[in-house]
Amino acid sequence: MAMQIRLLLVILLFIVPFSSFFNPALSMRSAPSNITWWCSKTPHPEPCQYFMSHSRHRFSPKHRSQFRKMMVRLAMDRAINARKHVLQFGPNCDNNNRKAAWSDCSKLYANTVLQLNRTLQGLGSHRSCTDFDAQTWLSTALTNIQTCELGSLELNVSDFITPIMSSNLSQLISNSLAVNGVLLKKENISYTEEGFPSWLSRHDRRLLQSSKTKANLVVAKDGSGHYRTVQGAINAAARRRVTGGRFIIHVKRGVYRENIEVALNNNNIMMIGEGMKSTIITSGRSVGGGFTTYNSATAGIDGFHFIARDITFINTAGPLKGQAVALRSASDLSVFYRCAFQGYQDTLMVHSQRQFYRECYIYGTIDFIFGNAAVVFQNCNILVKRPLKGQANVITAQGRNDPYQNTAISIQNSRVMAAPDLKPVVRAFKTYLGRPWQQYSRTVVLKTYIDSLVSPLGWSPWLETNFALDTLYYGEYKNYGPGSSTRRRVKWRGFHVINSPAVASQFTVGSLIAGRSWLQATGVPFTFGL
Repeated sequence: MAMQIRLLLVILLFIVPFSSFFNPALSMRSAPSNITWWCSKTPHPEPCQYFMSHSRHRFSPKHRSQFRKMMVRLAMDRAINARKHVLQFGPNCDNNNRKAAWSDCSKLYANTVLQLNRTLQGLGSHRSCTDFDAQTWLSTALTNIQTCELGSLELNVSDFITPIMSSNLSQLISNSLAVNGVLLKKENISYTEEGFPSWLSRHDRRLLQSSKTKANLVVAKDGSGHYRTVQGAINAAARRRVTGGRFIIHVKRGVYRENIEVALNNNNIMMIGEGMKSTIITSGRSVGGGFTTYNSATAGIDGFHFIARDITFINTAGPLKGQAVALRSASDLSVFYRCAFQGYQDTLMVHSQRQFYRECYIYGTIDFIFGNAAVVFQNCNILVKRPLKGQANVITAQGRNDPYQNTAISIQNSRVMAAPDLKPVVRAFKTYLGRPWQQYSRTVVLKTYIDSLVSPLGWSPWLETNFALDTLYYGEYKNYGPGSSTRRRVKWRGFHVINSPAVASQFTVGSLIAGRSWLQATGVPFTFGL
């Protein structure tokens, strides 16, 4: 990720004081029904009042829950309108950079409409989702818009995309997050005796733990399977008539040189390889090569409930080409088990939604775990590679840009070490646990081995500025190893040495990603709490 681009993106985002957020102590029954009063309690009252007054769904809410639905419906209407504008820009793409930015934005705005629609339906009369679900989906909707802006800035075509951004959509989604955030309750999530969260079915648990799994399709380079390419099998899965059950793709050993994408609505895909050293998917797109960070991914995963096991994803662009993603995931309730991700800058884009990584290997240099998902890394190996001369290594760059987004990067029971190419020269380069990509960046490291390569300061500012040092949340809890001492850590207001198990537990599988309700069904072993 280009440093100047990110700083510019933050400046462009419309930030207002949050002192006018909803007060949870206010009685719903005594609250006035006037729309102006309700809007005055949101972080962005002006667009709220304007679009509410022009909405065909306008009525006077008596409860916060009614106002919440009004806000989400208003945001969805604006998102549909914004997506129409995006599609209309297609014929105006007169160069490759504009085409690349437009392609991303078209996909991202379609995803935003989907997230808002599922939120609205889930909060409807039949109430098919929790408040926690709604907060996740609203967080994703807002992240999508930010990603569209980022891509246009990276390719220097922001003037082309700017007219789409005038819909006040970000502020309306931010209002929806604030309203739902007040109503958000801790979920009562159950676990099985095996310690798996219940969002993974018993069938999925067996699939992940079994050494013999019957696949729906087999991919083999030698022609012994149904397809020679991984994307061919993914496309076939998208055409299946019955989409409710798990669809298993077995990718035999081999190096598959291709970019793959599991698109929206291609849900419940499970890809099983034959081991990290045997099944490899690799490509070399990069920002230096004319792609956006988002579209540089060797593998892009958008379909819900995706699972991958025993596969390596590589971006071969190298350190000179800048941002180059090995895997990008925006798959809600997704799991990566015994997988590896290799690259340099921006290796693993945990873009959005709820994600879980177990016993994985992540290699990189700058911001190589980044994005705005609610993601837990458990029992993983984080391996820092040798950067270019003059560069410093930064492991995480978390992208939370709204205080009500329920997103964070949590690294638990893992190991942070130098990769083989860095070990001989480890003292020549500084390494940090993370830096604030966005205003409310949030990352924690829990019960993890931290080797001596990590700077005693622990964390790095953004571009040597004071940006977000008071509003970020960085925490460390009971880590160990030669680089784990917190005595010389940064003195920022947003940095915390966590001593309370109750506070640390907020960033575990059970709380951060509501893992009890879905993870168990995948069959991936996990720890619910600390």
